[in-house]
Amino acid sequence: MSFSTGERVTRKSYQHDLLFRIASITGETAILHGEDIRLAADAPLDDLVYIRERDLKKRKQKGKEQEEFSYRLFRQDYQLMKEKRDYQSGNGYQHTVGLFQLPAKVLHVDGDRTYLRKCTELYNRVGLEVHGVYVHEKEMPHEIGSLVDNIQPNIIVITGHDAFSRNKGTKSELRAYRHSKYFAETVQVIRQKNPRLDELVIFAGACQSHFESLIRAGANFASSPSRINIHALDPVYIAAKIAYTPFMEKVGVWDALRNTLTGEKGMGGVETKGLLRTGMPYIPEDSDTE
Repeated sequence: MSFSTGERVTRKSYQHDLLFRIASITGETAILHGEDIRLAADAPLDDLVYIRERDLKKRKQKGKEQEEFSYRLFRQDYQLMKEKRDYQSGNGYQHTVGLFQLPAKVLHVDGDRTYLRKCTELYNRVGLEVHGVYVHEKEMPHEIGSLVDNIQPNIIVITGHDAFSRNKGTKSELRAYRHSKYFAETVQVIRQKNPRLDELVIFAGACQSHFESLIRAGANFASSPSRINIHALDPVYIAAKIAYTPFMEKVGVWDALRNTLTGEKGMGGVETKGLLRTGMPYIPEDSDTE
């Protein structure tokens, strides 16, 4: 049976548990990227099975339902934050004076073009300004400096693909991970420019990433404490929670994680200040101020 890049497959040796895209093929081995999770894996071609169209539709429908459920939770949370923010910021004048907001700017650096597109769509859906850039994980430490200088973001997401390999070492050894080393180096470069965790917020990591090294490098939030897979969209919800929390309030770790699809086993972090600033009065662009 022949395979081509871009085709969707499952693995017989793992009882067809996850859906993958074939990223590349070398000889009799394929590099696989998770369709909905940020996992990279090697697999012999004879372990792969094409997924039937009917099964593909079922998996996609289930995934879509999970994503929509998480989005609804975020919207509920956002509405509660907005009502509280409007009341506190208005100080009794909210019915007569309009408010405006200065939302955070997000730089999202992704090692997967498909995930980058999906994440950008979600950023737009939740109303965040995002600069999305595709960079291969190994090149991120070299590219991130100029990106930060040019874009001047408030939140940076560093993600792509990762995986833990038992035949390369133990879970405590960074060399046993496909891309955790590069994620950590990227965070270090950013922190050399701005060491303040509450001024520049960083999420770093992907599936099964070495959580401890990313936090030590300076990430506010990272994956994966239990070395499990994370959903492709989870970093967006972390960024959105920080972006829509007033800068005078802190974001607890659980508050940031509760609207994600993965939760505390897949992600963790440290308490961080919100980044949203609200001002008044709001003056429409077409108003006559003379």
